[in-house]
Amino acid sequence: MNVYVYPTDHSWFNYLRARPHLDEINFWQPGGGHVFSRLQPGDLFLFRLKSPANMITGGGVFTHASLYPVDLAWQAFGEKNGTESLSTLRSLIARYKHIPVTQLEADAKIGCIILQAPFFLPETEWIALPADYHLNLVQGKRYDSGSGIASALIHSVERALISSQVPAIGEAKPTESLYGNPTLVKRRLGQGAFRVLVTDNYQRRCAVTGEKTLPVLQAAHIVPVSRGGQHRSDNGLLLRSDLHTLFDLGYVTITPDHRFRVSPALREEYSNGRIYYEMNDREIRLPDSTTDQPSREFLEWHHDTLFRT
Repeated sequence: MNVYVYPTDHSWFNYLRARPHLDEINFWQPGGGHVFSRLQPGDLFLFRLKSPANMITGGGVFTHASLYPVDLAWQAFGEKNGTESLSTLRSLIARYKHIPVTQLEADAKIGCIILQAPFFLPETEWIALPADYHLNLVQGKRYDSGSGIASALIHSVERALISSQVPAIGEAKPTESLYGNPTLVKRRLGQGAFRVLVTDNYQRRCAVTGEKTLPVLQAAHIVPVSRGGQHRSDNGLLLRSDLHTLFDLGYVTITPDHRFRVSPALREEYSNGRIYYEMNDREIRLPDSTTDQPSREFLEWHHDTLFRT
């Protein structure tokens, strides 16, 4: 497991520390110029609180990184961005960019580093920085898997969590290795991570229509959370908002062989739906990675349980 130690603002840290039971957080970067690419899902991301603390004070499990419009990042994560409102978030971004907030574009992008199972250590358990970590590192420093420093940091975090009894949200028990199974984190996501990951998996295009207007695209659950579905990438489809509504209501479905189907009930009940019937039997777009493609089991469930035949 790789470990990354990143400089962290006091205000962001303190706001989230007061909300210790969050399942995920968005560690955002104001520049929005590049996607953070130094970690793999399941790696450990640690907060180095800036001066005067200069200590490791918490962290989380890295899940995904993306460039995302600030307004949509707020819709996805809300207070999990570390602020109380969208206007505050926009003001902070403008301040870091050294521009008036009125000059911040409506669709300004920020870097999103999405972390699962975040934790915030009490001051008595803060961890000293490695000797080779320089305080002038603006973007932090990575310690590679298997290195002595990475192993020491992981063990220090585990000891601090157990000693302080900080609740770690996730599947690991307090007496187990909290960061030993990255596949668990990759498969079990929070709502915000699910939304961003599904959006990126489908290359920000509707799986059925190819629509690219991001504000009208929505991450749809194949098996709804209300019916036992999870925030998993293989339980997600990126759909235009009207198709998402029809999908949830069972008027359309995706077959196990990845074809779009429209129910006869749409015409029977509403005497309409021509634009949707024109798309009937269309093969959908799929994520490049087979592990992120919709599960056949979940698609069969939707067809058998929700689709109005």
